[in-house]
Amino acid sequence: MTDRAPQPVDRQLPTEESRDLLALVREIAQREIRPKAAEEEDSGRFPREVFTLLSEAGLLGLPYAGEYGGGEQPYEVYLQVLEELAAARLTVGLGVSVHSLACHGLAGYGTKEQQGAHLPDMLGGGLLGAYCLSEPAAGSDAASLTTKAVRDGDDWVITGTKAWITHGGVADFYTVLARTGVEGPKGITAFLVPGDAEGLTAAVPEKKMGMKGSPTAQLHFDGVRVPDARRIGEEGQGFTIALAALDAGRLGIAACAIGVAQAALDEALTYALDRKQFGHPIADFQGLRFMLADMATKIEAGRALYLAAARLRDAGKPFSRQAAMAKLFCTDAAMAVTTDAVQILGGYGYTADFPVERLMREAKVLQIVEGTNQIQRMVIARHLAGPETR
Repeated sequence: MTDRAPQPVDRQLPTEESRDLLALVREIAQREIRPKAAEEEDSGRFPREVFTLLSEAGLLGLPYAGEYGGGEQPYEVYLQVLEELAAARLTVGLGVSVHSLACHGLAGYGTKEQQGAHLPDMLGGGLLGAYCLSEPAAGSDAASLTTKAVRDGDDWVITGTKAWITHGGVADFYTVLARTGVEGPKGITAFLVPGDAEGLTAAVPEKKMGMKGSPTAQLHFDGVRVPDARRIGEEGQGFTIALAALDAGRLGIAACAIGVAQAALDEALTYALDRKQFGHPIADFQGLRFMLADMATKIEAGRALYLAAARLRDAGKPFSRQAAMAKLFCTDAAMAVTTDAVQILGGYGYTADFPVERLMREAKVLQIVEGTNQIQRMVIARHLAGPETR
């Protein structure tokens, strides 16, 4: 594995403040995250201290309001921060994206009293969040979820199981979608549940192909009681809240994917310039040069696509279709780029001595989370041709 630090990406940022912010993120990534990434992923160690550091640096609440401890940064900047973090270690970049997703409901739909009571600690007080939508039998068809919340006086009692929860068992708070009414999307409500709530337990984390340092676990709600003051939005508004959060979350995944792809390209390029065969660096051979050119083009195209969607969001314009396109393209690009990086390194690429095999394993999950890429194609097609008539 090379110790050579990757060259900074040439970014088009809107302000001097945002340029300083990205420089800070890059410094933290290179000093605190990247050097330990391979060892800690191999051992399955979750880097909670890194998230504490990011919180102290004001990096866990970048797209949210300053009055509650957020950074008031546009999504255009926030997503490039995610990309830098994911390039250093996907467990961290994706973890920040998930935390932001967990804050989205309260920040966008909570009352002023709720926001004042909870957001400062969520955004900059060292807390870490998780998002609970999926269930064992309700993945892509999230509107069919069966976890129930039943009203009991001034409280709600939540019972059921959530699945595939990033930070499951280590989060300090969970944004939970539960059924409070009729079947389908109109009967779902959102709640803010403390991580130490009585009756809330986490299963043993899943054994995954990649991202072994990021715990993914089922959560069991056995009569978990939460006050109505922790209900987010109106009763029955939960699915609307969830979809809005997922649009933003898909952009986070797209940015993380480009970060992973960029890391793979950096490793492949460094190797190709250093490795000699037949008396020349292998970067001299046209077949390999074309591979590098295609990898770089996919990365630039993906970055442009997610930034274009982010700028629509920042302008207050609809961006759901563009978010699905960005998530689809960027994660497919990451899978292709990391696979080519392994090929460029040859046998070495297949070993854990170099990070590209880990990056390839990690890229795969990005085609699945926040809605599979098949679901993204359905979303895009509905925007183009309307709902299916069957």
